[in-house]
Amino acid sequence: MEVRNVTEFVLLGLTSNPRTQGLLFALFLVIYLLTLTGNLLILLVIGWDPHLHTSMYFFLRHLSFIDAFYSSIIVPKLLRNLISEWKTISFLGCFIQIALVLFSGATEACLLSAMAYDRFQAVCHPLMYVVTMNERVCSGLVIISWVLGITVSLANTFLLSQEHFCGPNLICSFACEVPPVLLLVCSDPHTTVVSILTTMVILGLGSLVLLLGSYSRIITTALGINSAKGRSKIFSSCSSHFLVVTIFYGSGVSRYMTPASGSTLELVLSLQYSVVTPLLNPLIYSLRNKDVKAALRRMLTRRSRLTL
Repeated sequence: MEVRNVTEFVLLGLTSNPRTQGLLFALFLVIYLLTLTGNLLILLVIGWDPHLHTSMYFFLRHLSFIDAFYSSIIVPKLLRNLISEWKTISFLGCFIQIALVLFSGATEACLLSAMAYDRFQAVCHPLMYVVTMNERVCSGLVIISWVLGITVSLANTFLLSQEHFCGPNLICSFACEVPPVLLLVCSDPHTTVVSILTTMVILGLGSLVLLLGSYSRIITTALGINSAKGRSKIFSSCSSHFLVVTIFYGSGVSRYMTPASGSTLELVLSLQYSVVTPLLNPLIYSLRNKDVKAALRRMLTRRSRLTL
């Protein structure tokens, strides 16, 4: 029996109905443009306004970059496939996309943990906050986040790429992600699966423990304050980050910690995780954050004065 090696994959996408594809193309194009605009606007505002040159917004700049980057890994290919008759992706292209997806997810998880630790220091140790979260510490946390993201990405993508793919080559998704690609492996993927699960559990549980530990201390400190105004200020300063964390972990766990089956629910969860979440983050931080809204108003006011 002749053994074939897959040289390209076919992304089955969301639907084969031409009219529905046109509607989805318009919808996802608008979402993508809003995602880029929102995240790039946050990058611009934080870089422009000296009031936002703090550790919290230093982390937020990197988070916004990762969101814009992640969206650009997935959505352009999705848009192309919606209007293209040929929905193929090369073997190399598929694994590059997998590597970038893993890198973005792992790095974002680490950044969210660093942001939680920053909020913990600001609320629980306010007098030492500036000293503890100095520029060197913040830069170190960001570098660690990026290094961990790159390491997790390269290790797992390399192991998966060494598996034998003999066909079929149909991916029941709109992008190359680990769960649907694993379904196409012809060889025994035990080592790859163990590696992926191990890194996800260690990274996921490690960052989650840091998040839960930080927020439990924050809540304890807030409840110990007699002033209602003080408690409100603490919860207000942390609410945006907590909401982003909930969305990220909720959609991520639903997508990657459940068995792959190619169901409609999987596609919906994947869309929510990879297309919608990068749009929600800048909306949450711009609509719920008084500092960002104030900085945006100052920037727009100054630009309008310069124009006049």
